[in-house]
Amino acid sequence: MLTDNMKGALIMALSMALFTLNDTFMKLLAGEVPLYQILTLRNGAVTLVFLALAWRSGALRRGLHGRDLKLSLLRGVAEVATAYFFLNALFNMPLANVTAVLQSAPLMVMLAAALVLGEPIGWRRIIAALVGFTGVLLIVRPGPDGFNIYAIYTLIAVCCLTVRDIATRKLSKEAPTLLVTAVTSGMIFVVFGGLSLIEGWAPLDGRSGGLIGGAALMVLGAYLASVQAMRVGEVSFVSPFRYTALLWGLMLGFVVFGDWPTDLTLLGAAIVVGSGLYSFYREMRLRQRSAIEATGPLPRG
Repeated sequence: MLTDNMKGALIMALSMALFTLNDTFMKLLAGEVPLYQILTLRNGAVTLVFLALAWRSGALRRGLHGRDLKLSLLRGVAEVATAYFFLNALFNMPLANVTAVLQSAPLMVMLAAALVLGEPIGWRRIIAALVGFTGVLLIVRPGPDGFNIYAIYTLIAVCCLTVRDIATRKLSKEAPTLLVTAVTSGMIFVVFGGLSLIEGWAPLDGRSGGLIGGAALMVLGAYLASVQAMRVGEVSFVSPFRYTALLWGLMLGFVVFGDWPTDLTLLGAAIVVGSGLYSFYREMRLRQRSAIEATGPLPRG
């Protein structure tokens, strides 16, 4: 029988697969349907589902107030910026490369949490983060014509993700997860819906409509699975399985788009993932040590 940690790990791996499938569907739409139209349709559907779930769970009645409302709006702004920069990069770069750069987000969040929230962080994890960022530089390295602007977009997307996650950490425990997620998705729908009226809409055929619908289902499933994974298993055990997204990015990038990263890109990705896994390992060790110190030495019999 699977333990709760193993169940959580499998659900997290499923969440990463769904997120990467969403990215694949979105990339397949590049050049066929305007970006703002895609986001309006996808997040319009996702927002309605999350609002329905929030209503059914009673989250709508509880609402968001004061500090939690402000943090949720900040989280939404960060997610809007992430969507813009990430998807523009995704439409113009190989899937695996973009996915690899995003794997540096946990390292960035760790450093930002230490600076902004005062969370303790040792010198080993600081070094691990710096090593991880050297891996990012290998992935977005200058080419013959200099930096690709879309590679820089991926780095901006990581910074925006960091703001989103820091805002999420500062939310109170009473803030309903479903409602916070609905607000975030709703802000994407509203902002890009307005921009889509300026950009214009393109007619949809069966293929493009199916891809947008598939992307909405993947995003919805991915969000729900990632939340469930954290509730089923221990965070320190489950979180490292986020890096399975890179495996999915490599596989889908090759199978669907025929892309395979260069050796330097693969090396950079390995450095990023290795640094992240080491940081999780150190965090787990520190928590175990703190638990032992809190309970005191075991009695001798």
